Amino acid sequence: MNPEQHVFLSDVHLGAFSQATNQHIEDDLIALIHHCARHKIALYVLGDLFDYWMEYPDQNYVPSLGKNVLDAFEEYNKSVAPALYVTGNHDNWTFGHFKDRGFDVEPNFRLLELEDKRMLLMHGDGVASSRIDFPRAGFHKLLRSRYFVDVYQKVFPPQTGVKLMKWFSSMTRKRNYINPKPLNRQAEKMFNRHQLDYILSGHDHIPRKETFGSGEYINLGTFFNHRSLALYNNSGMQLVRWEAGSQKFTTFTGN
Repeated sequence: MNPEQHVFLSDVHLGAFSQATNQHIEDDLIALIHHCARHKIALYVLGDLFDYWMEYPDQNYVPSLGKNVLDAFEEYNKSVAPALYVTGNHDNWTFGHFKDRGFDVEPNFRLLELEDKRMLLMHGDGVASSRIDFPRAGFHKLLRSRYFVDVYQKVFPPQTGVKLMKWFSSMTRKRNYINPKPLNRQAEKMFNRHQLDYILSGHDHIPRKETFGSGEYINLGTFFNHRSLALYNNSGMQLVRWEAGSQKFTTFTGN
């Protein structure tokens, strides 16, 4: 597949809201996935599709959360191409289910070249690589470590463990993501040190485009609130809003 359009989204946080709100988010996201499948648009998820996601491989336990969304993605992955899924700090506890659904799963970051443009795709909570100068904080390293997951799953059975993780996720989501400055500073550093045209991330929930030198940093914002996305085509990279009712992308104005 050589798509003419590419869509990047993050921070859907399925499972974080009331049943009615979750259903609305799911419906709009499924409409987007079907739209991308019909028009052969490449899809990239840059983390936190779920507000919490923890598989228990030793007990063959997979959360029932977001089944319809994952079914839609699986159909897309088979009929179009595997969507890239860069796991975030709320949904990195996967042990094969996303791959079984056909995703191209990336737990760290991905360098992508489209035409003559070089892009760094990440969630935004840091990366584990000496190649990219954006180390994860100790807290995020702990949450992503296999040792932590092994101990956590030995102490808490699936129902208790997932319930506790949902509560913990809601607390960190509310507390941490209100300031654009840290990711802006980090993006500026990376543009100074690496040959990049675009850096894309989510994580801090503030949709925006910032120019640093010859590159652009795009924060995708939140699908759950803004329905904001990045759309790349022959016109370049745009920050847009998905309008599920009209099946269109419109310019994101910040409202």
